[in-house]
Amino acid sequence: MEEFDIVIVGASVAGLRAAEQAAKKGFSVICLDRKQEIGVPKQCGEGLGCGHIKRMGLKPGREWAAQPIKGAALYTPKGKKVEVLYDKVVGYVLERKAFEKHLAKRAAKAGALIRTRSNVTGIKREKAGVRAKVEDLFSGEYRAKMVFACDGPTSWTANQLGLPIKIRREDLDSGIQYEMAGIDFPQPNLIHLWFGNNIAPRGYCWLFPKGKHHANVGIGIGAHVKGSALSYLNKWIDSRPEIKKGSVIEVNSGVIPVGGLLEKMTSDNMIVIGDAAHQVNPIHGGGMGLAMEAADLAAETAKKAFDKNNFSDSVLQEYNSIWWKQTGNKLKRILQIRYMMESMSDRDFENIAESFTAEDIMKLQSGSLVESAKMVSKKLIKKPALMKTMLRYLTREKR
Repeated sequence: MEEFDIVIVGASVAGLRAAEQAAKKGFSVICLDRKQEIGVPKQCGEGLGCGHIKRMGLKPGREWAAQPIKGAALYTPKGKKVEVLYDKVVGYVLERKAFEKHLAKRAAKAGALIRTRSNVTGIKREKAGVRAKVEDLFSGEYRAKMVFACDGPTSWTANQLGLPIKIRREDLDSGIQYEMAGIDFPQPNLIHLWFGNNIAPRGYCWLFPKGKHHANVGIGIGAHVKGSALSYLNKWIDSRPEIKKGSVIEVNSGVIPVGGLLEKMTSDNMIVIGDAAHQVNPIHGGGMGLAMEAADLAAETAKKAFDKNNFSDSVLQEYNSIWWKQTGNKLKRILQIRYMMESMSDRDFENIAESFTAEDIMKLQSGSLVESAKMVSKKLIKKPALMKTMLRYLTREKR
């Protein structure tokens, strides 16, 4: 039996950031993961905005910040391009494996203990806190006052400790991605996104550059959609000879929570963080930055619990209220915009591209429903049917 202040289940972005921040506050921390290697497999497009990087106090490193990005190119079903371009770097396409190992090194330097090949097969509350049973390479038992659950969208840990984490199939995206070399595409300083119900129902195809002829090429579609993400992606690639000619050097797939925001992410002795808490942008599925920010909040909340020597939900629930105030309410508004986009036909996408500037589109997806409604009313006055559809979602909660 080894004893720690905090046990973290899951050593991806959320768990590693939480391990570093908790260790920096003076707590003994162990971060456990069943995988053999940190960062493998990767399950994202690897994009991260500069705002998150700055708030985390990170400095982009050559080993993990592969490609600086200055904006995005959005393509309608018929191929019309809407370009969003800034005069400065606004984000990076990462080498996520290297990035997660960078986070792991930071956590270890801060004093956290990280163990891979450590599959948590049992966890329960005791009078003194929680006890985790681990099998595989580092078999044993670990006791702690608190646990951080960072173990994915259905969080086995949270469910074992009596906090049901469920998500509807409609709030999951199914994604698959090829890392490709030897392909051609314009403007490697932009991410490229293709929309359309025949291209990617309830989602989009993406190309995230990692160099001039090297990129992540992938797709996300609604998990409830008929047909597989793989078939949609291959069909799209087949239509683009400049990409089809390339070599596939890695394949990744997974599910992404794009809804099902949790009102409650705590219980006695436990805080849920990252994908496990569905802390993901409902439109584009990005979650790395949100997970790290929630990890910081979890570490701050844990410190208050240790200061009071009280690890009950009544103390830890502050994490819920602060997260919803700082982040959750905005994501809830963005979710409304996602519902609106789901209702659109390909013709609607073309009309939006004709009527809206790039700046308008960025404002539309920002989560400001009132400002978006005003803009839609003004821009679509000559397209009353589309205006009515969009305003229906922007002026009231759907779910």
